[in-house]
Amino acid sequence: MEEEHRVAVIGAGPIGLELAVALKQAGIDYVQLDAGQIGATVAWYPYEMLFHSRADRLSLAGVPIQVADQQKPKREEYLAYLRSIVMQFELDVRTYERVVDAKRLDDGRFALRAQRIDGERVYRVHEVVLAIGAMHAPRMLGIPGEDLPHVGHYFLDPHPYFRKKLLIVGGRNSAVETAVRCQRAGADVTLSYRGEDFDPAVVKFWLLPEIKGMIRDGRVRFLPRTTPVSIQNGTVTLDPIGDVEADFVLLMTGYRQDTTLFDLLGVSRVGDSSEPVHDEETMETNAPGVFVAGTAVAGTPPRKVSVIVETCHVHVPKIVAALQGRRAVGLPAGKLDE
Repeated sequence: MEEEHRVAVIGAGPIGLELAVALKQAGIDYVQLDAGQIGATVAWYPYEMLFHSRADRLSLAGVPIQVADQQKPKREEYLAYLRSIVMQFELDVRTYERVVDAKRLDDGRFALRAQRIDGERVYRVHEVVLAIGAMHAPRMLGIPGEDLPHVGHYFLDPHPYFRKKLLIVGGRNSAVETAVRCQRAGADVTLSYRGEDFDPAVVKFWLLPEIKGMIRDGRVRFLPRTTPVSIQNGTVTLDPIGDVEADFVLLMTGYRQDTTLFDLLGVSRVGDSSEPVHDEETMETNAPGVFVAGTAVAGTPPRKVSVIVETCHVHVPKIVAALQGRRAVGLPAGKLDE
């Protein structure tokens, strides 16, 4: 089965949905595909997680997020908000359609082959917007035992670790929040971090004093300047101190971007982060007709995340303007202020 559209938006995270609203309002024919459900990355954040950004900075398409304290929404509140955006603007999001192949045709258009639950569908489009995000899979450490069943890279709920020895590896937001919440829930928490101390410019300001207090009071065992070299059932070998007991291991060491679609469509990537090459004024990549939006512009940052949802709203008017044959002038590049 084949369909033809003007634009294909691949990805239905916050910026992908905001772009879909703008395209619909501008009367630009588009189709939106996502390999999973809307807001898939948000869905694997920890239950009840508070966003770093305020509600007003996370709102989309001029629709405010109403939360009780007018500050930071929780994971569940934001997912409900994303669903409300889809319903309010009657967006047609083709969820659970993974684009498995993409190529430019002789006539300049693109053919996208999507794998659906009930088979395959081909979409022929003139332009493609990659709003695919930047966190598709965990960064693997490449050490023995990393694939054991008691080892994980995602934290959702502290309950499984109640009264168990839990070793957490990492020292940024995900690791610190995991340590704080699991200790509160009754886990015996050890935190291994390759650095000397936590970076206050990175760790959420309300988590930093709490983790430091837990370490000071002996409720969390902190092992700075250590790195795991192998994982066994019941123990983890840390360099340079040796074996540490652990019933469960959470490797909160960051995530990487899946660059398959960039490569298939001929989008060049540069720098340590492997960022897609693009024009900051139009968001068009070096591959004509292929645009990038949202946190996908970040590639895979080797250090702290510098592109977040609230800095990406500007991508939407830039792309819409470019599709209409004009440029949106005076808008910032979208980098996070340092």
